Amino acid sequence: MTDDLRWRTEMAELDRDNIAANWAARGFSCDLWTDPPAQRWEDFRHDTDELVTVLEGQMEFEIGGVVRHPGVGEELLIPAGAVHSARNIGPSTARWLYGYKRG
Repeated sequence: MTDDLRWRTEMAELDRDNIAANWAARGFSCDLWTDPPAQRWEDFRHDTDELVTVLEGQMEFEIGGVVRHPGVGEELLIPAGAVHSARNIGPSTARWLYGYKRG
């Protein structure tokens, strides 16, 4: 592993810990998802609010017909009941956090 890759990995883990703590304080779980290039998850719906934050890669989220391309670290809220899709539109693996509102 190069020094640059090691540094980026360590920073992503620190960010992940900070995000998880923030989400927990707001009543959300926090888990990591990893998608290979061209992975698509289409037309999901949940009974609870969901948060997502991209850690690495290029993701596209469609929420209620509105397409968003969040930058690394940008948080999106997917409201309960909203039809939504997640797509890795980049040339490399994407890593992103997701969490569901508890209770």
